[in-house]
Amino acid sequence: MLGKMNGHFRLMLAGAALSVMALSVPALAATPADTLVQAWAIDDTITLDPAESFELSPAEFLGNAYDMLVRLDINDTTKVRPGVAESWTVSDDGLVYTFKLKAGLKFASGNAITAKDVAWSFERVVKLDKSPAFILTQFGLTKDNVTEKAKAVDDSTFVFTVDKSYAPSFVLNCLTATVGAVMDSKLVLEHVAPVTPTDDYKFDNDFGNGWLKTGYAGSGPFKIRDWRANEILVLERNDNYYNDKPALARVIYRHVKESATQRLMLEAGDIDVARNLEPGDLEAISKNAELTTTSAPKGTVYYISLNQKNPNLAKPEVRQALKYLVDYDAIGSTLIKGIGEIRQTYQAKGVLGALDSNPFTFDVAKAKELLEKAGLKDGFTVTMDVRNTQPVTGIAESFQQTVGQAGVKLEIIPGDGKQTLTKYRARNHDMYIGQWGMDYWDPNSNAETFTSNPNNADDGTVKTLAWRNAWDVPELTEKTKAALLERDNDKRATMYKELQQAALDTSPFLLIFQQTEVAGLRGNVKNYKLGPNFDSNFVAPVTKD
Repeated sequence: MLGKMNGHFRLMLAGAALSVMALSVPALAATPADTLVQAWAIDDTITLDPAESFELSPAEFLGNAYDMLVRLDINDTTKVRPGVAESWTVSDDGLVYTFKLKAGLKFASGNAITAKDVAWSFERVVKLDKSPAFILTQFGLTKDNVTEKAKAVDDSTFVFTVDKSYAPSFVLNCLTATVGAVMDSKLVLEHVAPVTPTDDYKFDNDFGNGWLKTGYAGSGPFKIRDWRANEILVLERNDNYYNDKPALARVIYRHVKESATQRLMLEAGDIDVARNLEPGDLEAISKNAELTTTSAPKGTVYYISLNQKNPNLAKPEVRQALKYLVDYDAIGSTLIKGIGEIRQTYQAKGVLGALDSNPFTFDVAKAKELLEKAGLKDGFTVTMDVRNTQPVTGIAESFQQTVGQAGVKLEIIPGDGKQTLTKYRARNHDMYIGQWGMDYWDPNSNAETFTSNPNNADDGTVKTLAWRNAWDVPELTEKTKAALLERDNDKRATMYKELQQAALDTSPFLLIFQQTEVAGLRGNVKNYKLGPNFDSNFVAPVTKD
């Protein structure tokens, strides 16, 4: 791929990880006409395996490189649209979903897409059992029954049997998640040693995961050509894609964390799109006649979490005191101006049952009163793991200053996305500041992770955010499950509002804001649209004049 580009552009890619120093190099005339170059902080990318990946930037890569049975309709998020499935039906008892696949589909490799690939992909997710597996296992799938509950009847018919009569919209929305990616089983198995030479469907415990951390086995409009951690990711047009082919030959993501660097690169023409813009740089771009901006509310919330393994943070009064020590007004007017909206409940606006309630204000006196009730009149010392990118770094520094007014000594531990996430996933943090994007456009996506923890043991298999913070809530877990079985939308919405209120009253989560995703664009970039989820930031329609 790189050999097709001019020499100057090859040099630019070689230095993809450079930031401010790169700006001393003379500006390039333009990026190639057939290539979209985006600058974005992509250091949360740990793996490219759809059965394992559970972060935000790789969700965008996978959403463009893989196809699922069904996809979210970004023009009407109350619906799903066909993916590799042409049609589907639900049995009268609500337990059996039958999908008919489109005819003549191929993976990027040229291999035919069959219902057997779909069934194999479901089996792989369940047996690999990585973080996102619960999106499928919540329907009653286990390692022992998955081959019967998710099976191919013939090459074009896939049957999925669930354990309860869920709302159909919930089931279908779950299948739009990247964990539902249809995998090229033949290609993956070429990179896995069979248990026996004659049985290529039995594979070792790796399940192809080692290869797929950097490999690719999909059928989306783009294929993943190259990924170098904390440096670059390259998508290349998939000429075997069954639908309208992308107008551009490739999309390149350059890892650039600093907003000011991104803005200067955009102004110089070194990139086509800037993705991590802070308020000041966003304003500067909006005033530049050669550039434009776009934005969209995101199903992503930013929060501070408190590990309940820490005895001080486990005290109910401390949890509530810290919610009064966030300077929401200052954060809203400066750090997230134009890129977010203060929101203290975990459901994003526009989702069924979203509760609009911001009861907490910055109140040091109230916080001190609560800390005294907790037996911590003189405060305490605690650490916070923070990904070293904005706006989380700025929010952490603001929080460090405001909690200090109540006697809480907060040490910030910075790290890149991989470092902080690895520690957080292992429950080895005190506090963590992060973001959570919906896995599918249904209220259960956020309720499941913030107010459900089926097994709080260190080896728990359903590793929700409640689990990551050791918040053991059996009653709320049952209420979260019950909301899935309510077919009356009004009643279901009420149940989700009650769950959010319980989180406001008792949870170890300090919800801060809902993201407004923004991007700065060169004027010649057309049809660039941000979706409600990162995996719906589709780049196939993008063109360049």
